[in-house]
Amino acid sequence: MENLTKSIEDYLETIYIIEIKKQKIHSVDIADSLGISKPAVNKAMNELISLGYIQKKPYEDVTLTDSGRKIAKQIYHKHTTIKKFLMSIGVSEETAEHDCCLIEHVVSKETFNKIEENLIKNDK
Repeated sequence: MENLTKSIEDYLETIYIIEIKKQKIHSVDIADSLGISKPAVNKAMNELISLGYIQKKPYEDVTLTDSGRKIAKQIYHKHTTIKKFLMSIGVSEETAEHDCCLIEHVVSKETFNKIEENLIKNDK
């Protein structure tokens, strides 16, 4: 995965989660999910369009491009894996959710791979 900012990762992940839950993605859904203003979302959407991660025309739904969806899936996988790991070591779900949102942006590939290996080993 490229060196994306925390903000870009959060937007892509949020768009992906909304897409999973319901097919149509509106800027207001993204704003509500992230707890930010619609103008801030609109600015970010323009950046995501310029990076080639989403498609959006004025007054239309947001859609992930193939490259945007690939990255969003990777981010979401990292998020859910770290949350599951934290809960497996006794962290409450609420704290695990909060902490994995922070960890997912800074964890090294090596550490993440070990977390993943540990979960797979313990699931057997």
